[in-house]
Amino acid sequence: MAVSGAKVLKYVGMAGVVGVAATGVMVARDERKRRAYTPDEVREQLHVRYTAAYNNGGEVPRPSKPTMRERLQNARERLRRH
Repeated sequence: MAVSGAKVLKYVGMAGVVGVAATGVMVARDERKRRAYTPDEVREQLHVRYTAAYNNGGEVPRPSKPTMRERLQNARERLRRH
């Protein structure tokens, strides 16, 4: 039974899509583990926010988003560690 070239390319493409999806899942799982906080870290952050809100008359300060430069620097640091 001969397989045409188009079918071969179709299967190679499908395998590539499955590989990319699997890699994305693994990267996301790894990132979740890396960003996991301990209960003590969560408690400490809640205390900091509560104190700041109490001192500001009930207004809770929101953490600022990192700038593009900070995001790139963080990405470079993560790549260097691995």
